[in-house]
Amino acid sequence: MKRSHPSSRRFRVSAILPLALPFLFARPAAGQAGSPAGPVPVERLAARRAAVIAKLDSGLAVLRSGTQRSIEGEYPQDSDYREKNDFFYLTGVEEPDAWLVLDARAAAGAQVRLWLQPRDPRTEQWTGVRLGPGPEAAALSGLSDVRSAEAAEAEIGALVRQAAAASRPVFAEYGSAGSAACRGAVKRGRGCAPALDAVGAEASLASQPLERITAALRVVKDEDEVRRLRRTIEITTEAHLAAAAAIRPGLYEYELEAEIEYTFRKNGAERVGFPSIVGSGPNSTTLHYDRNRRRMEAGDLVVIDIGSEWGYYSADVTRTLPVSGRYTDRQRAIYGLVLGAQQAALDLVKPGATIADLTRAARAYIDANSGGLCGGDSCNRYFVHGLSHWLGMDVHDVGEYAVPLQPGMVFTIEPGIYIADEQLGVRIEDDVLVTPTGYELLSAGAPRTAADVEKLIAESRARRVTQD
Repeated sequence: MKRSHPSSRRFRVSAILPLALPFLFARPAAGQAGSPAGPVPVERLAARRAAVIAKLDSGLAVLRSGTQRSIEGEYPQDSDYREKNDFFYLTGVEEPDAWLVLDARAAAGAQVRLWLQPRDPRTEQWTGVRLGPGPEAAALSGLSDVRSAEAAEAEIGALVRQAAAASRPVFAEYGSAGSAACRGAVKRGRGCAPALDAVGAEASLASQPLERITAALRVVKDEDEVRRLRRTIEITTEAHLAAAAAIRPGLYEYELEAEIEYTFRKNGAERVGFPSIVGSGPNSTTLHYDRNRRRMEAGDLVVIDIGSEWGYYSADVTRTLPVSGRYTDRQRAIYGLVLGAQQAALDLVKPGATIADLTRAARAYIDANSGGLCGGDSCNRYFVHGLSHWLGMDVHDVGEYAVPLQPGMVFTIEPGIYIADEQLGVRIEDDVLVTPTGYELLSAGAPRTAADVEKLIAESRARRVTQD
């Protein structure tokens, strides 16, 4: 059925009211309603908001929620709505065209206000039951001041103008995901905050990016975030096991992708954290290959770089498998070099270390152990990307990389060697949680050594033969 929107059709109220009655009396939807992840605990939301307010320096922060995507125009592959990360992080709410204001110096002290669109039974017939302002929204978010968004722009505009007139700093989201246009505006000493433009605030040009505050907070995960990351990484490692069980010569990359993403969805992941990479043979040396169209042949390696998204948090785990079930001597040697570089970095993970320290260790290992594998030179020239990135609500999550590691940080370690002339690409990527004394390898459920990978494939094939 082609999907339309109520605004594109004419409705007779008398005709639609009977259909709308169930919506009028239905319980409003809640953030993450029906999701296996469940709602964010209110105490976590309150702590996050308090941490932001503490950094506002008597200022005001303005956030706007996401907007629905066009099914016809943007081709979303999961659903037409995913909440903006910072908005969900601070409210636990999934509602389009909503607003959040954190005021560090209101008349009665720090104050947080949430504006939600009022419920509309006619629209809900198309979109499903919405949350709307009311006691359910207050209970979900932990906020006592939840208002109708009908007057949001006027009310927020007044708050922003008052703050600007008092020379109080105003923080807002900048552009869409840090667009090039917004970055250029910032370099020229100007603001770039569409949310403020929407409320008609002259302070937009002098505003500051809220991400400077939220990114520093989000890089250290709280207990609920770690819970969500553990589960999405468990789902992703299970998908790697499913891929190892299915792999064989003659299979198309998209068939392996289907096994992977089926495993995601059957375990409650609502979407992929990023397009699944299943790159075999020559495609194993293309870092972000995601067409997944090639037929895999005997003797190929296949780089499988995947991550489910569960409860708004993404995994990112990579394994490199031999399509025939065993690595050639050459493949095994390169694989061992990559694995050794990863372990050299892992051995340094502890509070106080830096990503730069880990990167130096990984590259030093490759320099010292390349031997004649890359023609007498170090194989580092085939290691063409960074070693690590933060992991969280985005697969490449926000946060500065120069900061020392702290307990609660989650990031990847992913060395790789890509020799295009030989159609030989190897990447091994794991997800790491920094602990008070070292680290926890969250993705340990997917075998890492060449011997363990071969054993997994052999055992999976034996079971398949027995079952057949």
